[in-house]
Amino acid sequence: MSKKKGLSLEEKRSRMMEIFFETKDVFQLKDIEKIAPKTKGITPMSVKDVLQSLVDDNMVDSERVGTSNYYWSFPSKALHARKHKLEDLQNQISEAKQRKESVQKAVEKAKVGRQDTKERSALLKELQALREERTQLQAELEKYRECDPEVVEEMRKSNVLAKDAVSRWTDNVFAIKSWTKKKFNFDDSRINKAFGIPEDFDYME
Repeated sequence: MSKKKGLSLEEKRSRMMEIFFETKDVFQLKDIEKIAPKTKGITPMSVKDVLQSLVDDNMVDSERVGTSNYYWSFPSKALHARKHKLEDLQNQISEAKQRKESVQKAVEKAKVGRQDTKERSALLKELQALREERTQLQAELEKYRECDPEVVEEMRKSNVLAKDAVSRWTDNVFAIKSWTKKKFNFDDSRINKAFGIPEDFDYME
């Protein structure tokens, strides 16, 4: 008989948010430590860390009163936090686009030849940095897709906009690869192999 798979961190975070959204109440840590395992299947040992991660991401509010900490969160608070995070991600995508344009200009000025090894190397490093940042942005977007039913409808439009932004950013990476191939005669397999770009690298579904 196979072991039952435990909840992932994001599943725990999502279920803990359900506690706040469903009750619209204020809790102490000891309350959450009792409720979370019983109603949401979150292991007791992980309750404190999961709660703190939500506080750190501004998904849950926390206030110390006397010797006790109190925690609360409402759908409007979670919606605002997610929108703010998506705005930050979109700003990062915009900045990455500007860097891509700078790289394109550098490629246009670059000379084809062995004497340009340093410039080609710098360009490929920039491509690698763009690929890694894109991966990080996609991971962040996935993280902030966890939603309570009350928030899903309101977040749908924001998620679509963010997905479109990532798609445009993917265009940028492909554009840089195209410039690299044309100017320096690098083929896809060489670039992919050198920088670990997956063969199925493509747009988000």
